[in-house]
Amino acid sequence: MAIEIDFSGKTVVVIGGTSGINRGIAECFAKHGAKVAVASRSQEKVDDTVQALKAFGGEAMGFSADVRDVDALKLGLATVFEAFGSFDVLVSGAAGNFPALAKDMSANAFKSVVDIDLLGTFHVAHAAYPHLTRPGASVVNISAPQAFLPMVAQAHVCAAKAGVDMVTRCLAMEWGPEGIRVNSIVPGPIDGTEGMKRLAPTPKIMEATRQSVPLKRLGGTQDVGSVCMFLSSPLASYVSGVVLPVDGGFSLAGASGLSSLMETMLMPSG
Repeated sequence: MAIEIDFSGKTVVVIGGTSGINRGIAECFAKHGAKVAVASRSQEKVDDTVQALKAFGGEAMGFSADVRDVDALKLGLATVFEAFGSFDVLVSGAAGNFPALAKDMSANAFKSVVDIDLLGTFHVAHAAYPHLTRPGASVVNISAPQAFLPMVAQAHVCAAKAGVDMVTRCLAMEWGPEGIRVNSIVPGPIDGTEGMKRLAPTPKIMEATRQSVPLKRLGGTQDVGSVCMFLSSPLASYVSGVVLPVDGGFSLAGASGLSSLMETMLMPSG
């Protein structure tokens, strides 16, 4: 049975939506009729993504802002509200990551990931809150397996993403009475993304990651985008406060293959 989800006339905002998983999410919504706005730090990437989204036949716009700059976010989101109206869907996906052992990581390096991933998620939610459709808005935060799986060389990301999931749950409680649903998606290993290339920089690590997924394949951005659309559709109207892995079962075994290989790569032998 085919299920078609229609977002015609709906406004979708994807923060971080000019690359990787988040761009794939933006494209999914655009293909299904939504008016889509994207934001990232690079105006060049924003312009390129907006043109690509318009090619699907709908309306698209974008702005450049750093999620650590709440004033820039507020200004950009206000322009989207003026052009497209209230936000039916907000996807918060800005993220930073790099493999680094805790003993080798500076305080500033740790802080930079927390500021982008955790504080940035709060900034996006706080800045978008006045513009969310009431009732009916869907907020989707993009989390990561590190939120609940400890990994070698990922202490900064584990701390930040665990915070993101708790922010998700708290906002689901606080904003639920207004008819606003808030959920997290946890993508597993997604092929062709910059994040996957950083975490699995060699063919050996990439193949070990693939084999650690029970479905024995890497995911695609379409896999994440489809679940994001489901959570933002009437099919999920009673789903809120959920942290949903979209990972082919990757997290069931604790992402052991990826973590052990990063340990081998970064820790000196003997």
